Amino acid sequence: MAPMPSVPRFVAALLRPRRLLIAAAAALVAAAVGGCSTLSYYAQSISGHLAMMRSARPIPDVVADPETPEDLRKRLLRAQEVRAFASSELGLPDNSSYREYADLHRPYVVWNVFATRELSLELKQWCYPVVGCAGYRGYFDRGAAEREAEALRADGNEVNVAGVPAYSTLGWLPDPLLNTFIGGSEGQVASMVFHELAHQVVFVGGDTTFNESFATAVEREGVRRWLAVSNDPALRQSYAEFANRRQDFVDLLLKYRDRLEALYASDEPDDAKRAGKRRLFAELKGEYTVLKVSWGGFAGYDRYFAQGLTNAHLASVGAYNILVPAFDALLVREGGDFPRFYAEVRRLARMPKVDREAELRGLVVTR
Repeated sequence: MAPMPSVPRFVAALLRPRRLLIAAAAALVAAAVGGCSTLSYYAQSISGHLAMMRSARPIPDVVADPETPEDLRKRLLRAQEVRAFASSELGLPDNSSYREYADLHRPYVVWNVFATRELSLELKQWCYPVVGCAGYRGYFDRGAAEREAEALRADGNEVNVAGVPAYSTLGWLPDPLLNTFIGGSEGQVASMVFHELAHQVVFVGGDTTFNESFATAVEREGVRRWLAVSNDPALRQSYAEFANRRQDFVDLLLKYRDRLEALYASDEPDDAKRAGKRRLFAELKGEYTVLKVSWGGFAGYDRYFAQGLTNAHLASVGAYNILVPAFDALLVREGGDFPRFYAEVRRLARMPKVDREAELRGLVVTR
């Protein structure tokens, strides 16, 4: 499964000239209220994004550069075909995003920090000027993310620090293609581009699950359609294998997320919940071992399970996937027509959170 794509979007608003004064004022007020740590966080976010922007070059320039490796040149040219498909066939924004390339000389663009309490699957919320709240905090420096994680653990939280290959500025600034994901398979590159462009279509401050599940649904249907018109059967086959394993992985984590959620909501005393939690995480790892056998020994998720898994790991996976079946059903209801689908998603986005979740969940049979 690809790491979760996101970063606090207030950075883009802060850098957009016509929003500069309002956003800067909001950031200063927030910093005054939150103290030096808040100001430091905003400073690293702004400087990190500016560094990425300075590294970006127009793709035609990179392709024409004799120093560009041939494999990268081919990948960038193919990525531009993916970019054109995103707008012409999926109705995604036709703008300056993904028309430049930046090599950040690191494996991830940001590291996201997710946190929950010991007996809860509710993600801790962080709130930002202009764009509202989100269930994660993003850092351009891994060391800073780990320091935040340690502080959260010291306060009794369970934490997941996840490397992120891409994020969206919601169309406020042009998002570049990055070395952090251009090296993946063609299907994986397409999935990143489609997912992040979907965030430019609809984004609801304070509802991570709605935003990410919507983008994941667009990404997966988009890749399916992209590969359907491909003249490369081997590419379709390899991506199908990847996607099937990823879905097996997600389904396994969601299964145990649901079991933990039921446990935490029960009337059992906390000590019994803690014992049940240990048992469920042990069962999860055991079931993964069985799943690997069905994959012929594929070990691509071994590093994930080698971690000390926590509520925060399962909660973050849930945020990106729980409502995907509902969005899939909504797209089917709209005849597979993306513009009509987006219009319905925008309608849902205007509703109170409880109401839109109820309507979405009503579209599918409960797992």
